[in-house]
Amino acid sequence: MNEQGDDEMKNDTVQIAMLGSGFVAEFYMQGLDNVNHQQVAVNYSRTAARAEKLGHKWAIPEPSTDLEAVIERDDIDLYLIALPNFLHEEVAIMLAAAGKAMVCTKPLARTAQEAKRMLEAVEQAGVFNGYAETEVFSPAVVKAREQIEAGAIGEVLWVRSREAHGGPHADHFWDPDLTGGGALNDMGCHCIEAARYFFGKGNKVKRVMAWGATLSHADRTSAEDNALMIMEFDNGCVAHAELSWSARGGLDLRNEVHGSEGCIFTDVTRSTPITTFSLHGTGYLVEKAEVDTGWTVPLPEEAFVYGYQAEMKHFVECIRTGQNPREDFHDGWVVNLLMEAAYKSMREGVWVSVDY
Repeated sequence: MNEQGDDEMKNDTVQIAMLGSGFVAEFYMQGLDNVNHQQVAVNYSRTAARAEKLGHKWAIPEPSTDLEAVIERDDIDLYLIALPNFLHEEVAIMLAAAGKAMVCTKPLARTAQEAKRMLEAVEQAGVFNGYAETEVFSPAVVKAREQIEAGAIGEVLWVRSREAHGGPHADHFWDPDLTGGGALNDMGCHCIEAARYFFGKGNKVKRVMAWGATLSHADRTSAEDNALMIMEFDNGCVAHAELSWSARGGLDLRNEVHGSEGCIFTDVTRSTPITTFSLHGTGYLVEKAEVDTGWTVPLPEEAFVYGYQAEMKHFVECIRTGQNPREDFHDGWVVNLLMEAAYKSMREGVWVSVDY
């Protein structure tokens, strides 16, 4: 699609189908709740109870368990794939074959091969495709990139990112056959795309080194629950990612960007503008929080802070105005490619060159 001005909008209200009715779909609905010119017309789930629960909460007109019927509708402008990893490829290829515009949650696929087939399907069909990577839509991360572009810290030399919590919320995450891996696959995708965003996508990762081990959840998974990943870029500079399913105290999201003339730090889940002490419990605090008594740091407006609102607004506006999204299936494929190199490095204990 080519960029067009607002006066050439082809749709006034973007009609959306939410494919999935669980954890990610809930965050997408929170993000969409603050986006104009859109309506979620139908939400799909593999189980009727989950479809009806999300549909009732968000007043979605039609909860459904019939995926083919949802795809066949002619009144939907955008399909949001908020399904488990093992369903991404099948559903994306079905949508592409039907000529439908789509956005897929992270990671794009379980493997680079799956991601490549998804990318080829949307390219051959010529359909809109977006990659829903929240990290690069997070207001703090976007502001950091704006400062980098303004020359605030000179040349970016080194990026450090951390994504950590105590473990996944759903059973399928613990099965590497269903997800594609462990902590690296689950959260490393965020750190990889943050690094590409900070360095600029024109600066490719040329090789990867990684370590991973199952330190605390051997009773639940054969996948790594902790991982480290180093990416060396074409310019010789590096980014490294720390991933953990063993970190207690709730979700920990941090970035450091070190440049030749300065540095930028983001810390959206621990440096919140509110602290609370409670003997009786506060209720929901933040994703993956384990306790709600004593001193706590509630996170206001998670959907905004994590980037769900900004990414949903971006994709809706792209559909309305005919623009290309700034995150698409090609980006998702690159992320899968880099994670695949990292897993090879874990197994072999060596630097692995990335073959694009």
